[in-house]
Amino acid sequence: MECENQTRVYHFVIVGFPYSHDLRFLLFVFFLLIYLMTFLGNLLILLAVAFEPQLHKPMYWFLCHLSLLDMTVSSVVVPKMVAGFLERGGIISFGGCVIQLFFFHFLGCTECFLYTVMAYDRFLAICKPFRYGNIMNPKACLSLSLGTLFGGSMHSMIQTTLTFHLPYSHGNQVAYIFCDIPAVLKLACTDTSLNEMATFVDIGFLAMTCFLLIIISYIYIISAILRIRHAEGRRRAFSTCAAHLTVVMTYYVPLVFIYLRPGSRDPLDGVVAIFYTTITPLLNLIIYTLRNKEMKNALRKLCLWHLLRPS
Repeated sequence: MECENQTRVYHFVIVGFPYSHDLRFLLFVFFLLIYLMTFLGNLLILLAVAFEPQLHKPMYWFLCHLSLLDMTVSSVVVPKMVAGFLERGGIISFGGCVIQLFFFHFLGCTECFLYTVMAYDRFLAICKPFRYGNIMNPKACLSLSLGTLFGGSMHSMIQTTLTFHLPYSHGNQVAYIFCDIPAVLKLACTDTSLNEMATFVDIGFLAMTCFLLIIISYIYIISAILRIRHAEGRRRAFSTCAAHLTVVMTYYVPLVFIYLRPGSRDPLDGVVAIFYTTITPLLNLIIYTLRNKEMKNALRKLCLWHLLRPS
């Protein structure tokens, strides 16, 4: 696709997904409520862990990291999408599109690494309980968290540079709910096959490597759980691991659907992207609170302290 006689693109229009004009206010309220519940719920988790000494453990340190990522990834995508319901498509500057794509992939890749670290944490806790405290000390937890952030930033910097070094003057209608690589590449006025291959290989390699490490960890974990003699001990171990495996699946299924399959069906991609950016962060919150007795007790104590404290 040639760029001759084309004007340079200075902004993009986020088209979003098809919907009836009569539903725009209802959709605005619905997604705004989901965003507020996600943001405030994850904020409560951060406060509960901070104020409850019993939760000062590696597992909850990484859970706080996950909550922070979920809050941020929702904030990168959902407010602009929600505003688009009132504007009938949101306008975003070229620089804003670059920033949105960078932070979405930075946070998404960081979350991918974090799920792997959380699987490693569960592996140590269940398979090597006597060495767990020495290995997962505060310095190690901090180093692992910073490592996930560094890895996510490197991945996102590469993908953002590859995407936006292309010339854009063919059009500015992003047929998606936010600035993401597949949707933006369609607007480039040059051949994008190398970019598409680089995206497939990069995301595919990272996702599959992390997923294999998680699977290997859980093979050892399940084997160790089955050797636990007491039924209550097995139940608690399975409950903790089931929560992590559930959020891993809600993360990987949309990722594979959007980035790692041949071809593209835009309306269906948009629906999956909505689930990935709005529903999944809320599901993570529900899974880790409703299935975790310690977290529910900490949240209850936090709410009671707020209600009973002197005004």
